[in-house]
Amino acid sequence: MADSHSSDLYDAVNTWGVDDEFFLKFATSATAARVLDLGCGTGRVTLAVALAGCMVTGVDPDGPRLEAARAKPKAGRVEWIVGDSTVIPADYEFDAAIMSANVAQEILDDAELARSSADIAGQLVPGGRLAFDSRDPMARGWEAWTKERSHKIVKLPEGQSQHWYQTTHVDEANGPVEFCAHEVGVDGTENIGCDTLRFRSEEQLRTMLSEAGLVVDDVFGGFAGEPVGQGIGSLVITAHKP
Repeated sequence: MADSHSSDLYDAVNTWGVDDEFFLKFATSATAARVLDLGCGTGRVTLAVALAGCMVTGVDPDGPRLEAARAKPKAGRVEWIVGDSTVIPADYEFDAAIMSANVAQEILDDAELARSSADIAGQLVPGGRLAFDSRDPMARGWEAWTKERSHKIVKLPEGQSQHWYQTTHVDEANGPVEFCAHEVGVDGTENIGCDTLRFRSEEQLRTMLSEAGLVVDDVFGGFAGEPVGQGIGSLVITAHKP
């Protein structure tokens, strides 16, 4: 569970990048689109989509992170809902849906992710589109989660802190990867928060989307349309509802 400090740290560590540009362009490709941002977190992309003229619903189960999103300038342009895909009002319809920042990997249970995909499909209009990203297990990205390779100096309102990731356990057969985020604050105190992500193959994700009633359009290896295996170690997937 996040608090206000960890939300500030998340935003400081995860600054705007090419992935955000991809999801912003995807969501805003239709004028005044109705957009669902599932797993919106602190609302970085959500707000950008809303400010581009779309009607946006941001949904996330982490209450403190959603409160951080609500506290941002012009947050009133977005409808914020605490919860998962099951809490979205049944009469809502969307032209596009996004799950950015590898949020699909935070859903560890296959059945839960399949349900989320089916819920999204059920609330997309015919022709409505979904885009999301998930790290490609073939790229073995967890091997870069060490202090030597992931260390950052992070600027916060109270001063500079240090931040890095450390992988602690990998289950390659089933997909879960356990890791810890380390923060050394201005006063030298180290805080450690641990979590688990689920890595799924391209085949698994394609099957899940098909079973949810969605048609896969593209699978890229990065946010510039690179082929799988030739990008940044991601699976960037777009699909539509027939």
